[in-house]
Amino acid sequence: MNKNYIWGVSILVGTCIGAGVLGIPYVAAQAGFWPAVGFILFIGLIILLANLYLGEVSLRTKGKHQLIEYARRYIGKNGKRLMNFAVMFGIYSALIAYTLGIGESFSFLIFGNFKYVIPLGIVFGFGMSLILKHGMNALKKYERYGVSIVLVLLLLILVSFIGDVEVSNLNYINVQNLFIPFGVVLFALISFHAIPEVNVLLGKKKDKSLMKKILITGSIVSVLFYIIFAFIVVGFKGASTPEIATLGLGNVFVLLGIFTMFTSYLALGNALQEDYFFDKGFKKKKAWVFSTIVPIGIFVLLQLVSDFFSFTKILSIGGVISGGIIAIMSLFIVKSAKQKGDRKPEYSIPVNWFLIIFLAVVFIGGAIMEILNYV
Repeated sequence: MNKNYIWGVSILVGTCIGAGVLGIPYVAAQAGFWPAVGFILFIGLIILLANLYLGEVSLRTKGKHQLIEYARRYIGKNGKRLMNFAVMFGIYSALIAYTLGIGESFSFLIFGNFKYVIPLGIVFGFGMSLILKHGMNALKKYERYGVSIVLVLLLLILVSFIGDVEVSNLNYINVQNLFIPFGVVLFALISFHAIPEVNVLLGKKKDKSLMKKILITGSIVSVLFYIIFAFIVVGFKGASTPEIATLGLGNVFVLLGIFTMFTSYLALGNALQEDYFFDKGFKKKKAWVFSTIVPIGIFVLLQLVSDFFSFTKILSIGGVISGGIIAIMSLFIVKSAKQKGDRKPEYSIPVNWFLIIFLAVVFIGGAIMEILNYV
């Protein structure tokens, strides 16, 4: 089997299966396991379609580019601004959610309560800022292995609790909370940022034919993983499933949750810092401040102002806004790339205005339902 195919699938799955997995069991428990499975399958199909479109865009374009550059090249300056907003909003939402999640996890682990979330979140945030300032070159080498460790540890949860699953916990449906999973599932399945990286990995023309197969395989693996993980946790904990799934599984798995959020924070924090430094032209110190200190400030502000912004709500808001915008924009980008691209792609998928309107309606409708769920 081609090693680039294996690495490509690993990149996509590693990008997709991050700390977002920790929020899926909670929203599945709120709405019902089977409605959540429906959302995972439906949104997974939409994300796969958007990934295939962006994969085609990368194959139609010579050189190495990120999503923001594809938007500028094929939609123009306004497209670049909108894509930049979507990417930045998604990353900041994730960093804030992970800071909150780790603050809650450490507070629960050390003190058995959630009284010390803010100070522990601040300590974590500043610790990460020091790592991102001084230690990234060494840590980046081991990032892919960190993802592998997370996957192995998460699989241990399946083995440890499969015998404790209660079918009765899986068969109820709460109609009032039916649309709650939408935003969190969307956030968890977002993997757009991996596509330029996969394209660079494939490099040679003969390997680029693997792009479509990698995107389909990686998407299927991620969707199945999320369904199985939700099955185990919701089947075990039922309605008492906590917002951060690992908090209900024992101290060893709380540490797993912390490690999962740590690796996800590390990857996103580094990506944000490099975006400010390389793409936006910020000086190194200013890029560091905006990518590490600013998220800490926003986290503290949100926690002091209101208790509304919980772990899953932040993920949900980030997923609906960031994921929705990028998915819809992918259709406009590929439509333009089919005319303006500078190389022949290894595959091509039709796109039309019906799809654009359909996806727009789905994401706008989902955003409205998210708002109504929290009002």
